[in-house]
Amino acid sequence: MFRPALMPGETVLYRGWMLDGTGYRAFVDAVEGAGAWVMTSPEAYLAAHRLPRWAPLLEDVTPETVCFTDLSDLSPQLEQLGWDGFFVKDFVKSLKTGAGSVITRSDQIGELLERMAHFRGQIEGGVCVRRVEDLDPASEARFFVRAGRAFSADGARVPELVRLVAGRIPSPFFSVDIARRADGVWRVVEVGDGQVSDLVGWTPEQFMTVWEGA
Repeated sequence: MFRPALMPGETVLYRGWMLDGTGYRAFVDAVEGAGAWVMTSPEAYLAAHRLPRWAPLLEDVTPETVCFTDLSDLSPQLEQLGWDGFFVKDFVKSLKTGAGSVITRSDQIGELLERMAHFRGQIEGGVCVRRVEDLDPASEARFFVRAGRAFSADGARVPELVRLVAGRIPSPFFSVDIARRADGVWRVVEVGDGQVSDLVGWTPEQFMTVWEGA
């Protein structure tokens, strides 16, 4: 139910908690059932919300990523990658509770998945394993992209890397997080649907410039 009631033909932007694909589709169906439209279609929502959708489009500017839907025997598959460290998340989120999402040995994957299922309640879609890179967490910054145009929180010039990402992700509204690697190269660490992205480093007033400027 929508309060106030939606007006026929108006465009709706969802702003709230993360929804899985089924939940977002139900929202879209409810909006369209009321005669209105959504700015972000279900396909566009998943294009930025789910890592397996966006990582292949950015493989030259983001840590190496391998995704799995069969989770029954991951340890030997991780061992074959030959990486020194693994950053593990499901198709949407990492684990920020307890020991977190980073493991250094392939045989630790089973325990991590158990913790993920316990603390998150589910493993959404499958598991993505990203190669650990030496990134400076203090350098991480979030940008928003609307209709192909990227915005920074302070109104400063948007880095070229973010402009590149803005042209590759098929979504009308999404967030981009970048961080500097130890060798000075900037890397994309996260892309997310802008409707469910936190305002990391942004004030609500700065966030509104995305709408006023696009």
